[in-house]
Amino acid sequence: MNYLAHLLISPEDGLSRLGNIMADFMRDVNQESLPQKVWEGIQLHRSVDGYTDSHEVVKDLRKHFSPEKRRFSGIVLDVVFDHFLIKHWEKYSADEFHAFVDRSYEDLWQHRELMPARMEMVVGWMIKRDWIRSYAELEHVGRALDGLAGRLKLKHDFHGSIEEVHQHYESIEAGFLKFFPDLLQHVKQRET
Repeated sequence: MNYLAHLLISPEDGLSRLGNIMADFMRDVNQESLPQKVWEGIQLHRSVDGYTDSHEVVKDLRKHFSPEKRRFSGIVLDVVFDHFLIKHWEKYSADEFHAFVDRSYEDLWQHRELMPARMEMVVGWMIKRDWIRSYAELEHVGRALDGLAGRLKLKHDFHGSIEEVHQHYESIEAGFLKFFPDLLQHVKQRET
């Protein structure tokens, strides 16, 4: 989903990054067996998700989606926000983007023995297919969203949601640019 944002807000160590991604793969994970930094990364991920879902800008952006797509608009925005984070990377990170992605992939993969099986499979795909860099292109974001739609078990009309992103691209971008600094401030306040 919004892996790039979670990696960026994570403290710069492999275990914290692992936890920030692992939070989406917690089924069958014995939390007590995890190193403290992994657990802290999981907690940070959950805090970020809660903050994002309750933020007024994000709530307003969800209104741009048709009633058929609105139920899943939070998922769409999560993925599309990574697209905008790439587009505006220099505003939010002093690291060179490609070096950051390479380092993040390496950090995750070197700790794969701590990953549940599904996460190891997904992270392997992420690295092999270079999902994070691919989100620079909206076409790839659309494919990722349709892939997510294909895995949903309940009845939905989520396929093709990228068309609504195209229709409201400028508004979503403007919303991201308002929201993301607030998210970074939220993370910073958690650290103090």
